[in-house]
Amino acid sequence: MKQLRHRYGGGAEISFPDWVLDAGGHALLVGPSGSGKTTLLSIVGGMLQPTSGQAIVAGQDLRQLSAGALDRFRGQTIGLVPQKLHLIASLTVAENLQLAQYLAHLPKNPQRIHEVLTRLGVAELAQRRPHQLSGGQSQRVAIARAVVNKPKLLLADEPTANLDDDAATAVIDLLEREAGEVGASLLIASHDGRVKSRIGHSFALQRQQAEETA
Repeated sequence: MKQLRHRYGGGAEISFPDWVLDAGGHALLVGPSGSGKTTLLSIVGGMLQPTSGQAIVAGQDLRQLSAGALDRFRGQTIGLVPQKLHLIASLTVAENLQLAQYLAHLPKNPQRIHEVLTRLGVAELAQRRPHQLSGGQSQRVAIARAVVNKPKLLLADEPTANLDDDAATAVIDLLEREAGEVGASLLIASHDGRVKSRIGHSFALQRQQAEETA
């Protein structure tokens, strides 16, 4: 990430420090509310276009890709576990993972889906729909969806928010294990001290004048 800046609709602008996350590395993105954690995660995840600067993922400058090429690259290279899990209510667990394969322009791979769900301990839930899952089960399915395409970068936005200590530990364990399983770099945006105690390397953002909810 180099000389990255983003201007919001109201004209306020936020800038980010230069940093590099090594391939396979794990890091924490920290900073107070308003420092731009969610914005930066969205830029690195290819979901938000910065005003200027470079966001380079797996050797690719995301700003140089067309909209269609970016969609394909994001689906094949970046896995995201959002704070609001956004599982598609009308689809089964397996179909939510199939959709991730489809959006990445990858062939349907039921074996890979079964493999990931099994590793995360939710294979027996493959034909259930999101409303039939507990919170912990939904979190595991969201992680499965994020890693099903074997991404090179795994992003997680406040994954331990509103979780008790045991559940938070389990989620961090799963994220680290799954990132290691596919050889992905892992970047977690969080202000949770429990996450910070587990992941020593961090990128710190400072609160700026731009209005932003992170």
